[in-house]
Amino acid sequence: MTPASSQSQPQPPPTAQRCAQWLGHWRRQLQLSSREHSWLAGELANLDRQLERLERGVLRIVVFGRVGVGKSSLLNALLGQETFATDVAHGCTRRQAATTWAPALSTLAAVELVDTPGIDEIAAAARGRLARRVALGSDLVLFVLDGDLSQVDLEALEVLLASGKPLMLVLNRCDSWSEAERANLLAGIRRRLPAEARQLELLPVAAAPRQAFQMADGRIRSTRRPPAVEPLQVALLQCLDSQGELLLAINALRSAERFQRSLQETRLRHSQKAAQGLIGRFAALKATGVAANPLVLLDLAGGLACDTALVMQLCQLYGLPMGGRAARDLLTRLSGHNALLGGAQLGIQVLLGGVRQLLLVAAPLTGGLSLAPAAPVAIAQAALAVHTTRRTGRLAAQELLSSTRRGGTPAALLRRLAATDPQVRRWLGRWPDSTAHTTSDTAAGAAADGPAPSWRALLP
Repeated sequence: MTPASSQSQPQPPPTAQRCAQWLGHWRRQLQLSSREHSWLAGELANLDRQLERLERGVLRIVVFGRVGVGKSSLLNALLGQETFATDVAHGCTRRQAATTWAPALSTLAAVELVDTPGIDEIAAAARGRLARRVALGSDLVLFVLDGDLSQVDLEALEVLLASGKPLMLVLNRCDSWSEAERANLLAGIRRRLPAEARQLELLPVAAAPRQAFQMADGRIRSTRRPPAVEPLQVALLQCLDSQGELLLAINALRSAERFQRSLQETRLRHSQKAAQGLIGRFAALKATGVAANPLVLLDLAGGLACDTALVMQLCQLYGLPMGGRAARDLLTRLSGHNALLGGAQLGIQVLLGGVRQLLLVAAPLTGGLSLAPAAPVAIAQAALAVHTTRRTGRLAAQELLSSTRRGGTPAALLRRLAATDPQVRRWLGRWPDSTAHTTSDTAAGAAADGPAPSWRALLP
């Protein structure tokens, strides 16, 4: 290919746009029953709001931290006007408040700034809920400190990092320390940060600095000085201008990933009894066929056909259409998960089938006496068939639940982005590990009340 022809080739769209196109297609292909619409109405509304913000290019920044660290003052300094209420008394912000910030950005239409209450004003059990809600509802979090890290700060940071939320760390009130004191404080904070947060830049600012002076009567007063938030402004605007669309896409993918996991778990939960009945019927059918059939190869072929049909029926029950080839691939994975469904099952079936055939062949020579042990052998084969069928059904449900972490899903796309883009990997923090063995955290109120139940409780 000549240089001219290579230059004429159309360039692929940026990563953020490809993610947006993929999400639009994924959302249009999402098929929900009327009951699922009812069960997941709130989560679906949250997902659609996030996808709408992605389409419109409206990014949401939430400020987070302890009471009195100057969160509202920091947002006012960024806006250049007194929009959020501030007071000399701590705890002026009692509920979330939001306003639109419209800096000159080439990739975003607008930025929404959200103020939150202090995390140490509420009980410890509620802090996790608040942190999770912040994580779910934001594309970027400004975590504000006004001194050394406290235990409350560390606990909140752990929740946000586990949620895979992009963070910026801000140290406010830097006018309170000398240059040497500030350097020591920054170094001390960095040493205490969780390992995955140590690569984050710690931005020193003074959102509402004051200068002391002495009055003629000797009293000391202070006057307000202009805010000094240039390090944050520069870093924030650079990030939004170059990575704003990608931040929106990542949060939209996280929302889609949470919704899909929640949908899978809902289908498993509400189909659990029906799946148990389905597995029981196939187990009885397989056991009857194995016990009545004298040929080992037919036993094995019939068992494989029965297991394949069971997987297909389970896929339909859980609302996950699957073709024959995909079902066979699933059965192959299942046999690798449990040796009984692989070599052990084959060996036992061959052994039992061989014993039964020998007994049948010897029947004329023994006057039929050798047929007596054939019945217990057939019963043993039937019991093995029941056990393996139930195990197949359970592992099939497990595989269907964990399919949200394989190709063609929002989680799979997130993992590919994290594997190829170091910045995305830093933003996501420990997200891939935090969701590997837990169920959905999308319902912030319910999931934040305590540890999510194991997915094993959802299996038939």
